[in-house]
Amino acid sequence: MFDLADSYVWDFWFADDGDTYHLFFLYASRALHDPEARHYRASVGHAVSTDLVSWDRVADALVRGGADDFDALATWTGSTVRREDGTWFLFYTGSRLAEDGRNVQRIGYATSDDLYTWHKNPANPVLEADGEIYERLATTAWHDEAFRDPWVFADPAGNGWHMYVTARAPRGPLNGSGVVAHATSPDLETWTLRAPVSEPTDEGFGQLEVTQVEEVDGRAVLLFSCMPAQAMDAVRARHPRGAVWAVAADSVLGPFDIATATPITDDDLYVGRLIRDRDGRWQLLAFRNVGVDGRFVGGITDPMPVGWDGDRLVVTQPAVLSA
Repeated sequence: MFDLADSYVWDFWFADDGDTYHLFFLYASRALHDPEARHYRASVGHAVSTDLVSWDRVADALVRGGADDFDALATWTGSTVRREDGTWFLFYTGSRLAEDGRNVQRIGYATSDDLYTWHKNPANPVLEADGEIYERLATTAWHDEAFRDPWVFADPAGNGWHMYVTARAPRGPLNGSGVVAHATSPDLETWTLRAPVSEPTDEGFGQLEVTQVEEVDGRAVLLFSCMPAQAMDAVRARHPRGAVWAVAADSVLGPFDIATATPITDDDLYVGRLIRDRDGRWQLLAFRNVGVDGRFVGGITDPMPVGWDGDRLVVTQPAVLSA
């Protein structure tokens, strides 16, 4: 388990250099007192492990930018990949406040030769919502312009790179308009925005946070997170405590039928991430969301093995949680 006594710890992602697992995580000081205030004070921390259980914290990866930067408010969730030339790319969400106090999210990246020292791309941001395919601040009833949590992966056929992003379509019901935005790149530096790989639905979600796609035991699966309050009534009726969701698919390139999503955890956990351990087994880790008293907990679980039960990805051995 990974936790910091003096800080709230929540969203996270991994990089695996073959010897060491690198954990990148959002954190903010508990001196804020209100856990909800953490979102506007987030930095990207860094810890390392050889077994996904015992972690050593190292120097932070990223902090928010200056007053005029796209990440002036906070640096949020991302993903990390390695290009063929050995350069590591850490894609992340930059947030800044609009004049009306709502936040606007865009995507940027930093690079590193060793996963420890990161340099932000001076040309950030590299991707943002366009107002036609994806909703922007001027037309949303939400508190934000959702365009965050980039998940970047290599094309399975070797044709460049793909990025999935948490976004909303400018149509559909308020709590069903969340979609998985899609962009492509030949080199990880320049990106082209594409149509989403999912559609708004009356049995969907207002936001598909922190997506990840993998092939688990030969089957493609999309993972995302959404709390019950941001889901459509039909979803809440079936799964009143669902929080981390899985969608089986024919390919990691989609399309993904969000109406078929099933929960892989309840809302005591949030933001599930899949990773293979050194024995090749798929494991799920998540951050501890709320305890038995309903209060935010924080910190990241130990690995939990996952497997398929028919068309459902399920946790086969839950981690032991403590508040």
